[in-house]
Amino acid sequence: MISQPTSIELIESVIKFIEERAAPQLKDRDAFHARVAVNALAAIKREIAGGQAAEDAQVTRMAALLGHDGDWATLNSELCATIRDGAISPTDPALLAHLRASIIDQVRIDQPQYAGLKTLVGQV
Repeated sequence: MISQPTSIELIESVIKFIEERAAPQLKDRDAFHARVAVNALAAIKREIAGGQAAEDAQVTRMAALLGHDGDWATLNSELCATIRDGAISPTDPALLAHLRASIIDQVRIDQPQYAGLKTLVGQV
C-alpha cells in the first residue's frame, strides 16, 4: 500500500491548486463553482480526518444509553425506536448530552466556521 501522499495531502493539493491557480482566472459562475468545489473538498478532508473518531464516540455513547454494544447503524436504529416508543424520554439528560455531542461533531466536520459552534461548544 502506498502511504504517501495521503488522501488528506492529495485533497490539500487539489484545494491549493484550485485556490491559487484555477480560481483566480475564473469569473462569475465558474469562480463560484470553484469555491463550491473547494468547500466540498475541505468537508471531505475533515470527514477523513475526524469522521471515524466522531462515529466511534457516538457508538460508545449509544451503547451506554442502550446498555449493550453494537455497530453504529444498529445502535442508532434502536435508539431511535426506543425514543419513538417512549422507552427513553426525549428529555433524558444522557440522551440530550449524546445528541448535543453528536451535533457538535457533525458541525465541526460540515461547517467548522458556523458562528454558533463556539457558543454550542461552550455549553458542553
